[in-house]
Amino acid sequence: MTICALATAPGGALGIIRISGPQTLEILSRVLSKDLTKAKPNTIHYGHIKDGAEIIDEVLVSIFRAPHSYTGEDSAEISCHGSRYILNKVLELLIQNGCRMAEPGEFTKRAYLNGKMDLSQAEAVADLIASSNKATHQMAMSQLRGQFSSQLALLREQLLKLTSLLELELDFSDHEDLEFANRNELLELTKTIDSHILHLAHSFETGQALKQGIPVAIVGKTNVGKSTLLNALLKDDRAIVSDIHGTTRDTIEDTIDINGVTFRFIDTAGIRQTTDEIEQIGIERTYAAIEKARIILWMIDEEPSKEELNKMCLCAENKKLIIVRNKIDKTENKPFTLVKIPLIDISAKYGTHLSDLEQAIYQAGDIPTLSEADFIVTNARHYDALKRAHEHIQRVIDGLQQQLSGDLLSEDLRQALDTLAEITGGQITPNEVLGNIFKNFCVGK
Repeated sequence: MTICALATAPGGALGIIRISGPQTLEILSRVLSKDLTKAKPNTIHYGHIKDGAEIIDEVLVSIFRAPHSYTGEDSAEISCHGSRYILNKVLELLIQNGCRMAEPGEFTKRAYLNGKMDLSQAEAVADLIASSNKATHQMAMSQLRGQFSSQLALLREQLLKLTSLLELELDFSDHEDLEFANRNELLELTKTIDSHILHLAHSFETGQALKQGIPVAIVGKTNVGKSTLLNALLKDDRAIVSDIHGTTRDTIEDTIDINGVTFRFIDTAGIRQTTDEIEQIGIERTYAAIEKARIILWMIDEEPSKEELNKMCLCAENKKLIIVRNKIDKTENKPFTLVKIPLIDISAKYGTHLSDLEQAIYQAGDIPTLSEADFIVTNARHYDALKRAHEHIQRVIDGLQQQLSGDLLSEDLRQALDTLAEITGGQITPNEVLGNIFKNFCVGK
């Protein structure tokens, strides 16, 4: 069936309508002022979209012939004016002449089914469209170019070699002394493969942080300038600023981009002893925000006590802690006697040294430097498959160490192979799984 859809947001100066399927050129020729059935591939044609004798719009039509198109089918793109009336009318004419409206993600789904890309690359298309900063764009482009697929292909090739050697031994099981695979060598190779799988799986936490924004909690006592700092970083009056203690009673979140990476800042209620029930709930949420954060900005305007310092260091265990001394426009920058952790002096009110703070936050994010050969897992489906593959490989390692028979080892290896294949769609994938993957795509992609 030939499908069509609007590929651009309505309301702009221009709009693009995509068509793909076996009847693409025939249907186009019925609504266009010229015959395109014999049009050469990769050409652009000028003409008029017509409804009978009425001219709807003058358009440019780009022609792509199978298999050299995005979907692998005959396809075309109609570039017309962005009027809602024109776009709807063109779609209506295409449907009247044999097209049907595409489902969400159906163009990319057809590209996958026609072998133009594997499943992980298809998912990268959605990530590329949703990318909001340089880091997420780089990760999506890396996956779209097949970096992840290449790494998985290498792992599967190594696993297949192990499986083949073990199954070959099973074919000659009547020869007890015959061993095609040295068990020690198999063990070392299996551990290497497992290490690579774990490395990919462990990158998921970083991938999710980069995709959703690295969480940064701004904490401290009341009236030290937390909300003022948030507003200064955002360059917007996002949080209420007041001299009254306890103004912020809930967490306030927003994001900023630092060196191409999104950081999600959480302004929290000031930590103090209080009998106000609502404020106490806000303080409890402050500690919850600390728990979820990867970076903690501890704002102070005076030297904390040893008890306060120890408590904050305990809360920030396994996290990056940055001490921010505010209000340097009012106080002297005397060294603290207790605080040995490096700190940054700022004036949130006047924006003094905010650029230094931003760079410290970026450094604390431990952002990996991505080359074309690197890949970070960002997809929960991929992460789940990698975890299950690790479990299968771990059973192989345990089996080799316990000198189990080759048929048991071979079964676990095959399960690991099948699990990795789920990521790229190398084995038959149920329709409901494909539907779940593509349902969140935009129509026209």
